[in-house]
Amino acid sequence: MREETGTRVFLGAVRTGSEADPDTTALAVRDGRVVALGGEARALAEVADDVVELGDGLLLAAFGDGHAHPLFGGLESFGPQIKDLTSVDAIVAEVGRWAAAHPEAEWIVGASYDPALAPGGEFDARWLDAAVAGRPVVLRAYDYHTVWCNTEALRRAGVRDATPDPRLGWIVRRPDGSPMGTLREWHACDLVLDQVPARDEAELVEAVRRAGRTYARAGITWVQDAWVEPEMVEAYLAAVRHDALSVRVDLAQRADPDHWRKQREQFDAVRGRVAAEGGPLLSARTVKYFSDGVIEGGTAALLDPYLDAPHSCGMPVWEPRALAEAVCAFDADGFQTHIHAIGDAGVRAALDAVESAVLANPAWDRRPVITHVQLVDPADLPRFAALGVIANFEPLWAQPDPLQTDLSMPRIGAERSDRQYPMGELARDGVRLSFGSDWPVSSHEPLEGIQVAVTRRTFDGMPRDGWTPHQRLTVEQALAAATSGVAHQAGADDRVALVPGAPADLVLLSADPRAVDPMAIRHVRVLGTWLGGVPTYRTPQE
Repeated sequence: MREETGTRVFLGAVRTGSEADPDTTALAVRDGRVVALGGEARALAEVADDVVELGDGLLLAAFGDGHAHPLFGGLESFGPQIKDLTSVDAIVAEVGRWAAAHPEAEWIVGASYDPALAPGGEFDARWLDAAVAGRPVVLRAYDYHTVWCNTEALRRAGVRDATPDPRLGWIVRRPDGSPMGTLREWHACDLVLDQVPARDEAELVEAVRRAGRTYARAGITWVQDAWVEPEMVEAYLAAVRHDALSVRVDLAQRADPDHWRKQREQFDAVRGRVAAEGGPLLSARTVKYFSDGVIEGGTAALLDPYLDAPHSCGMPVWEPRALAEAVCAFDADGFQTHIHAIGDAGVRAALDAVESAVLANPAWDRRPVITHVQLVDPADLPRFAALGVIANFEPLWAQPDPLQTDLSMPRIGAERSDRQYPMGELARDGVRLSFGSDWPVSSHEPLEGIQVAVTRRTFDGMPRDGWTPHQRLTVEQALAAATSGVAHQAGADDRVALVPGAPADLVLLSADPRAVDPMAIRHVRVLGTWLGGVPTYRTPQE
């Protein structure tokens, strides 16, 4: 990370995010930090090395992404581009095109297809066989909890008619019992994914570089990488050595329910190594847990059965007592807790685990995070504030899109559907909210998520009064969740507000989201991003 010297003054509308002076008319930066606001900043303009006129735009603290997968996002650009395709036929055609253009590729690997494109989210290997039969194909659904593969991939993985479902995963089968080609959750997906050749260091470094550029264009300067395996740590450290990291990243090492005791020493060693070698942009302070799966796949853990599968309450990844034991142990080691929890039983198990750590260990600034928070039993809502839990939402999901209407809602019914993503209730309870994207699962653009958080409507405006409108946030609340809320999650109290002494992590928007039609917030453009005062993105015309 190169240092920025000299003085730069921004003249125009500035949202500071501070309670004492939330809006001002100028901001000055020197040596990577805010040095003055308002009149004092304007006085520095005459002697500044650079003056930026904001025009009709708004300068504010840069966005953060409290839950994402940057390395996965960067890697998606290497394979078939299927993310935005709207039919099975289009996906198959793109896979065939890419395979023909890359005859050297032993495996064809891609992501993120839309699981709502096939009934029940179940995709057949034979559809991919029509495009590529002789080489293995494996595609991740955009929830990254499901894969679709062709027959050759199943063959190489040893998945046969008689192959039993693994402990954590389901092999979707045809009526005759043969594997269809869709695998759900950890151990089932890994049957195939473990056969895929590892990426080399150069590709991984380039993926990190591409992810950083993507984030800079969106006004983001800090990211929680919410799922890191050992080889991914090596990729990030290599990116630091090659000066390919252009965004602050905290690495959340994934705790394995089968091996977590052995991981304690490993995770601590990684944390120390990253602190020593990662420079100012990289840390590894967090441990990630998957409490459950996803509702659309029938694997989120529910208190009551799925409507379309009365025999099933989903698939907990951890037995609740084991999750609590692991969280207590890593909390005692000084790691921040970050738990994926989607179903109401998954959320309850996550809250129970945090509560166990609070009761068992000495008090410290733990800032536990429960992420996604899709379905919460009403009895558990007050526990977030009581336990000091940060609720990390992916706000783009809080709309009745096809993933909801075609897959999730039919599986849980109207009453539970209307309890999803309780942002408004938790905000009114005083819970700290942070926003994330889960990119590449969904769009990394913060303004798209902010629009949905404010309107609870699809981009084409449905429903007109908003879905569960009592859960809407104000624009100011949503901006706070995407900026100061993520900074609080990151433990970066000096980045919570733009006040003198704060790092100059900034984003310049083309308009003030608080002053535009709420249904047009996503059309506000990012004109510039600064990381510690260093510009990481400027629009070509700027």
